[in-house]
Amino acid sequence: MRYVLLATGWLSVALGVLGIFLPVLPTTPFLLLAAACFARSSPRFHHWLVHHPKLGPWIRDYLSGEGIPLKGKLYAIGLMWASIGLSCYLVPLFWARTFMLASAVLVSLYILSQKTLHKPK
Repeated sequence: MRYVLLATGWLSVALGVLGIFLPVLPTTPFLLLAAACFARSSPRFHHWLVHHPKLGPWIRDYLSGEGIPLKGKLYAIGLMWASIGLSCYLVPLFWARTFMLASAVLVSLYILSQKTLHKPK
């Protein structure tokens, strides 16, 4: 089981890094999945991920329970809806459009339901 969790963790890290550059892939959920997998399989990799200078900030505030910055919420929701809108335009299948729109609504509701992190000025 440890090797399955490690493989899933590293795959999630790779997809999370790709998500930084590709608007279709979400970054934070993949990094959170990687952190959860590493927490159960490798304390060393978990520590590396959470304290990584570039990847760590994506998940540290969420893991600490402080919330998601408003700018991050707006960026995530806006980019997701733009990519879903383009996908719905390009994909002619009704069931696929319905699935994409339902997913976008549910993910938007989840993001909006999370606590908003207010950084001190």
